[in-house]
Amino acid sequence: MLVLYVYLASAVAARARTDERGQASAEYALVLLGAAAVALLIVAWATKSDLVDKLFDTVLKAITGKVK
Repeated sequence: MLVLYVYLASAVAARARTDERGQASAEYALVLLGAAAVALLIVAWATKSDLVDKLFDTVLKAITGKVK
């Protein structure tokens, strides 16, 4: 029984060392999560500092100034 356990444990360990399927997908998912976190922080900062409102007002004033 001990021989079977040692064989199975070594087989699983060998497969874990050589099997890298899905590694790129996992890395891609982590990069996307990081990008989403950074975007969320930027949006939260911009809305708290009223930069979005100021930018929108500036753009509208520039557009309406050219129309008149």
